[in-house]
Amino acid sequence: MSELPSATPLTSASLLQASELANALRVELRKAVIGQDEVIDDVLTALIAGGHVLLEGVPGLGKTLLVRALARCFGGDFARIQFTPDLMPSDVTGHAVYDLHTEQFKLRKGPLFTHLLLADEINRAPAKTQAALLEAMQERQVTLEGEALPIGQPFMVLATQNPIEQEGTYPLPEAELDRFMLNVRMDYPDARQELDMVREVTRSSRADMLDVQPLRTVLQAADVLHLQQVATALPLDEQVLDYAVRLARATRSWPGLTLGAGPRASIALVSGARARALLRGGEFVTPDDIKRCAMAVLRHRVRIAPELDIDGLDVDQVLKQLLDQIPAPRQ
Repeated sequence: MSELPSATPLTSASLLQASELANALRVELRKAVIGQDEVIDDVLTALIAGGHVLLEGVPGLGKTLLVRALARCFGGDFARIQFTPDLMPSDVTGHAVYDLHTEQFKLRKGPLFTHLLLADEINRAPAKTQAALLEAMQERQVTLEGEALPIGQPFMVLATQNPIEQEGTYPLPEAELDRFMLNVRMDYPDARQELDMVREVTRSSRADMLDVQPLRTVLQAADVLHLQQVATALPLDEQVLDYAVRLARATRSWPGLTLGAGPRASIALVSGARARALLRGGEFVTPDDIKRCAMAVLRHRVRIAPELDIDGLDVDQVLKQLLDQIPAPRQ
């Protein structure tokens, strides 16, 4: 099987070093967020792939805790925006301020100019405020007063929302949903994990939450950029690339789906698979790497038919059927 050329040469030593660094970060995050190992892997996948994450789950599962823990382990800049109905776009991007001393307007950058941005409860702000993130998420820049200001790299948006509560919320438009590389759903931990969680939390001086202060700073901004470069250089066979594209294209004509995924899904599948391969210490990308991130890549980019929704089926069940029936290349 032929292989696509990689962007930069990759040595075994650099791959091993990058894999060890990624796993060190994973170990630290698991100390703070108990019972969400798959979710942690998904967030690290997006970080290594240079993508953004939409975290969904009912209150109390640790969505915000996970982002705070990641920020604690990361030596770069971190900002948090609590999205509310009265939040204005300028509160996110920044605005021009008149300086009385110089008698000139100066640009005051908003919290968007950071490395890691937590957009907490993003669906509580109206569409015009949500849209303030669009340019930054896609182009890594913000236009203020006609001037395009670059955002430092790496840049990652981690947005949270509660999918159950609808009162006082504004659903994210399709254009913004598509900017998120992954839609990660947090579910309840199992009995043993919840027991461990309750034990740890009740030992903490802050009786209602786990403390992220003991976590080590594992990597800096330059380390994240290095991980992204190593992942990009992982060999990808032409048949594996074709498999990713076939999965995305299949959603556009699959029975039960009224809206299919666009080309961004194909790109996200390949980028995510490379990140997954790095996380497991693999020397090349496999079809299983594509499969492991497929659900999170596709679920927010497709829409289920109303009749299936009435019958009690959800998007994940339809996508699982698709993944089971689309043949993967033999390794």
